[in-house]
Amino acid sequence: MRRQRFLGRAAVATSLGVALFTGAVGLGTSAHAAATEPPYYLALGGSDSVGFQPTAPVPHGERTDEGYADHLVTAERARWDDLRLVQLGCPGETTLAMLDGGDRCHAVGSQLALAGSFLRQHPSTVLVTVDVGFNDMVHCLGHQQIDESCVDAALGDIRVQLPQILTALRTAGGPSVRIVGVGHYDPYLAAYLAGPDGKAFAAQSVDVITRLNEALRSAYAAAGIPMADVAAAFDMGSDESTTLPDGNVVPLNVARTCELTWVCVTGPLGHNKHPNTEGYRLISEAISDELAKS
Repeated sequence: MRRQRFLGRAAVATSLGVALFTGAVGLGTSAHAAATEPPYYLALGGSDSVGFQPTAPVPHGERTDEGYADHLVTAERARWDDLRLVQLGCPGETTLAMLDGGDRCHAVGSQLALAGSFLRQHPSTVLVTVDVGFNDMVHCLGHQQIDESCVDAALGDIRVQLPQILTALRTAGGPSVRIVGVGHYDPYLAAYLAGPDGKAFAAQSVDVITRLNEALRSAYAAAGIPMADVAAAFDMGSDESTTLPDGNVVPLNVARTCELTWVCVTGPLGHNKHPNTEGYRLISEAISDELAKS
């Protein structure tokens, strides 16, 4: 599961550092690159964008080569032969950190600055995915309590900052690059298994993540960018009863959260909010669905 061919932040920073300080490459160089380079897929965002999962060597989680970007690059080679994956994502990335820097992955500049430089240097880039928003509000849902004023403030920040990110990416990548936003599932649904208070919190969390997805979808739509419906892929809105392998009868959205993430797992790998390999595969399919529409 551990990533063997990840283009790490040090390598990316080294290859793009000159461009960050000297600006875009010349038109002649860009035209030559477009004619000779393979098509690139640039994956941006937080931990999900780099396939973060718990592993035996690192139980709290690490980047893996079984994330949705890895599944997607394989699937989309039917559309773009020899598609190459480049990942700049950073665990914990917020919209503000993507804009202004200050995250734990990029010592110089920001993820957006690196992405812009990559797009200008590599005009053969055909696809960009953007996966942000969840980390803006994760601190609003701690200890099975929802801080509504915190949620409102986070959504306000997303509504202002995400359009700036998308404008910068479109400017750097040009009109032909395909950009797809990535929606979010609700890992907090697992709280349903923790008694009456947990059930109440789980129900409230669905409302919060729904509001997050609505804010994201609105920003993407205003920029003419589709958003992969990850919530639908995870059946987040379905409260139809189903039975877990242990015999517990729960709503379908709870069962799917347990099935597709590590959040219901006990032991050293468990209670991790990230998708498992099957969950990442479904996210990649949701992105492919959007690409197939146009």
